[in-house]
Amino acid sequence: MNRRKFIQQSGATAAFLGMGSLSLQSFGKPDLKHITILHTNDVHSHVDPFPANDKRYANMGGVTRRFSLISSIRNENPNTLLFDAGDIFQGTPYFNFYGGELEFKLMSRMGYDAATIGNHDFDNGIDGLYKQLPHAKFDLISANYNFKNTVMHTHVKPYKTFLKAGVKIGVFGLGIELDGLVDSRLYKETKYNDPITIAQDMSRILKDEEKCDLVICLSHLGYNYKRNPNKISDLKLASLTEGIDLIIGGHTHTFLKKPTITKNRKGINMLVNQVGWGGINLGRIDYYFDNKTNNAVGTTIIV
Repeated sequence: MNRRKFIQQSGATAAFLGMGSLSLQSFGKPDLKHITILHTNDVHSHVDPFPANDKRYANMGGVTRRFSLISSIRNENPNTLLFDAGDIFQGTPYFNFYGGELEFKLMSRMGYDAATIGNHDFDNGIDGLYKQLPHAKFDLISANYNFKNTVMHTHVKPYKTFLKAGVKIGVFGLGIELDGLVDSRLYKETKYNDPITIAQDMSRILKDEEKCDLVICLSHLGYNYKRNPNKISDLKLASLTEGIDLIIGGHTHTFLKKPTITKNRKGINMLVNQVGWGGINLGRIDYYFDNKTNNAVGTTIIV
């Protein structure tokens, strides 16, 4: 698949990542539960496709095309969840004119289940973000932003759980350090907490207390920083934590040909993915679980 185009149901191939002893041929059997995870990041108010004269992304993306694909996948598998990894706002006149109202309304219409908060989602200030909340029929989740002394207090959850086909999925959010990136007058008294510490706490809660079968992190930390290896990124987060099965990333606008398979601090394989920016791509990862134990036995990735 060309990663600068939407995933296509026809002609797409499935790359199989074994997580147990079952073969790919086993995936047609009724004793497996099938969960589909769809995701976007850094859409930046791109409601329409890129213009025909764009030098890199001519006619790509667009909400109408994305919604059609999402609906088709949901018809194929009703056990589907849809997430966004932040920077929903800023980038086209739609945001300048509507202040985020249109973006939230369209995401609600497409049936997003949750989204985390990116740095550009503060571009109209924390009061501007708060003003648009009535238009979001999905939850904003962020575990390492403390909104206690702001208007967003109690309106952002650290995590959320979902139940699909008897499989419990836990999702938490992480945001990037705002200091030096966003004018402090915009985010006001929002406090940033260390994402590594918070992520480990969230994964423990979701695995041990909530008894989740799958743990997903919606991250707006950035995929990787080769020139600044000490900066927290998704790959660094993966290597320093345990209990997370999938990191859905944003911020660095990274086009990955396929999700990165990397190891957590216990040497266990996990996935990290990011699908560029501007709504050009829709990420898709399919998980399969044993019907009796709810153990994950394999993953297929559309490539």
